[in-house]
Amino acid sequence: MHLTNRTFAELEPGETAELRRIITPDDLYVFAAASGNYNPMHLPQTDVDGDGLAENIAPGMFVASQISAVLGMLLPGAGTLYRRQVLDFHERAHAGDEVLCRVKVVEKLADGVVRLETQVVRAADGVVIVSGEALVIAPQVKFDREDVEVPGLVVQRHRHFEALLERARPLPALPVAVVCPHDENSLGGALLAAKETIITPILIGREDKIRAAALALEADLSGFEIIDIASDVAAAAMACQLVHEGRAGAVMKGHLHTDDLLKPMLDKTTGLRVGRRFTHVFVMDVPGRPEPVMVTDAAINIAPDLATKVDIVQNAIDLARSLGMDPRAGILSAVETVNPAIQSSIDGALLSKMAERGQITGGQVDGPLAMDNAVDRAAARSKGLKGGVAGQANILVVPGIDSGNMLAKQLSFVSHAEGAGLVLGARVPVILNSRSDSAMSRLASCAVAALHHAYKGETP
Repeated sequence: MHLTNRTFAELEPGETAELRRIITPDDLYVFAAASGNYNPMHLPQTDVDGDGLAENIAPGMFVASQISAVLGMLLPGAGTLYRRQVLDFHERAHAGDEVLCRVKVVEKLADGVVRLETQVVRAADGVVIVSGEALVIAPQVKFDREDVEVPGLVVQRHRHFEALLERARPLPALPVAVVCPHDENSLGGALLAAKETIITPILIGREDKIRAAALALEADLSGFEIIDIASDVAAAAMACQLVHEGRAGAVMKGHLHTDDLLKPMLDKTTGLRVGRRFTHVFVMDVPGRPEPVMVTDAAINIAPDLATKVDIVQNAIDLARSLGMDPRAGILSAVETVNPAIQSSIDGALLSKMAERGQITGGQVDGPLAMDNAVDRAAARSKGLKGGVAGQANILVVPGIDSGNMLAKQLSFVSHAEGAGLVLGARVPVILNSRSDSAMSRLASCAVAALHHAYKGETP
């Protein structure tokens, strides 16, 4: 970060500086932790007045602290010390609001003291939130450095998955054909979801291995149906049969190869094909993001062509709607402009136009977008990108399986995200977890499948 200041000698009355900031829900948690003020009016997702809606009000002193940010970083800048701050609060800011903080030099006083007019307004409509006046001791020594850094903070909560679980619990338990739960992770995930009343597992595979995994977990399998089948592919075929018989509303991958699971599902006669291509979606709960983020396709379609990408986008939009999200699909590329040499940028433009013409429905689609201006409003603004998707995409449509798999794993192992995996385009949702997935990921995958199944049952 580059910081420079204006010394007392350099300052002139009338000089101004301003700083913009979007208030996030995590800002409210960080301020509560730092200040010790746990007033629930200022905590996200907390309803105080009983109307069913969270207040999400930013603390007045947090909003006012943006004034000190301008004074300490811009005008006068590094070396500035407070003498006095007068504050008048006129309106309230909420999580999601963008605020604009302005300061203006009014006069220079004795002993290096400067009087400034201070104001914070809501950027969208210019409504004044805080006004006041500051007296500060301006710096006497020039400061100009590039290496000023402050460690970042990440609020590591998986609140989005917790919310999905709360929505899924009241639903009737979804009968799920669990294919080859031969290890502790896959069996444990299914049993955990059953304990939470989200699914009713039907265990298909080698009974001796299933019971051995249960023994290792010290789990009681009484009350659960077990279908003893030796072959992995045959077990997957049995799962398809249970779906056709109406006994299973979803399929869950256990300890077998994904190809062996999907091969029987692609059979034209006995499989689960319904017209669209099978596509995979990671639903990611990324700490610091205001809502879940979907990454698609990161597991099935290796180098999808345009027709496949249409199904990838449509399946993801349908899933987002089933989770109560407002779908905003950003078609990712290396650039945000169409470059004939970059196929993903061409596909992004075509998919955007197809959505505009009604060939993709149910959500907003925009592309091509680079990763930064797909998820960051400031980056989108700097490139002059407008619309409802740029800077706030919640569905990230990747060019191919390489980039998608890398992105999903970066979110998991670098950003500490949890991911729920689902295959869409089949007659029923297919829960697809990897061996390294946590219990929360497996539980969330079941919740996502249950919510999607319920949504499809209510939506023609």
